[in-house]
Amino acid sequence: MFRPNIQKRTPVYHCEDQDHGLSKALDIQLIKKSKIAIDSGSPVRFSSTVRNSNRAVGTMLSHEIAKKYGGRGLPDNTIKIKLSGSVGQSFAAFLSRGITMNLEGDANDYLGKGLSGGIVVIKPPEKTTFVPETNVLVGNVVLYGAVSGKMFIRGVAGERFAVRNSGADAVVEGIGDHGCEYMTGGNVVILGPTGRNFGAGMSGGEAFVFDESGNFSDLCNTEMVGLEKISDEADKHKLKNMLKDHLTLSGSSNARRILEDWQAALPKFIKVMPRDYKRVLEGRHG
Repeated sequence: MFRPNIQKRTPVYHCEDQDHGLSKALDIQLIKKSKIAIDSGSPVRFSSTVRNSNRAVGTMLSHEIAKKYGGRGLPDNTIKIKLSGSVGQSFAAFLSRGITMNLEGDANDYLGKGLSGGIVVIKPPEKTTFVPETNVLVGNVVLYGAVSGKMFIRGVAGERFAVRNSGADAVVEGIGDHGCEYMTGGNVVILGPTGRNFGAGMSGGEAFVFDESGNFSDLCNTEMVGLEKISDEADKHKLKNMLKDHLTLSGSSNARRILEDWQAALPKFIKVMPRDYKRVLEGRHG
């Protein structure tokens, strides 16, 4: 029987060096200016400008902190950075605890992706001529897969806000479709309109929506969540404190008018609560 002589050949792979432009990343400058904080934990404060070609700003800085301090990071506000301009995608992605990013301008998609304890504040420049509370300031998929930390946005966000958020707290003036989709933890406060399909697949965390128009129930996907009035004192306290922080850090006019007329405004809030998550909490306290 004829047997062909088949010789096995070892595949040859050609590897080429790749230049991802990291040597020119804005984070190189941020790391240098934050060196004292990284080395000794001493507080630092500085400013910088950004443009939409600056992507994942803060991520390399967070890596340096994580290498030395692990997941615990640094104490809140150890590194405070004031930025101005229009920043590119994934701003403050995986931002470590201890870093506060205060941006006067606007941000692209994936803002705060994987947020890991950092604090992010987005607001328009003081001399802006538009009304921040009714205009889009940040892009889609904000806080995707966030773990912890806080975010305050004086403006409207795009679609899929806080999708897969598992522990971050956020306040925003309004959002697009599919808000809090597949959310598993954290607290989200929305002070204006939402898009459709809110809360689809939401299995954990809590959302508080200021429903002035009275139509939020038509926009919410109630397959896994229930809609409640805010009656629990702990919820009232948590919500009020988040609004105070939002006012202090972003200057939100919505937060100011709600706080100034708290008793009249509180009944207009709707709490979005996952049913199974609620049963778990009740079982722990019952």
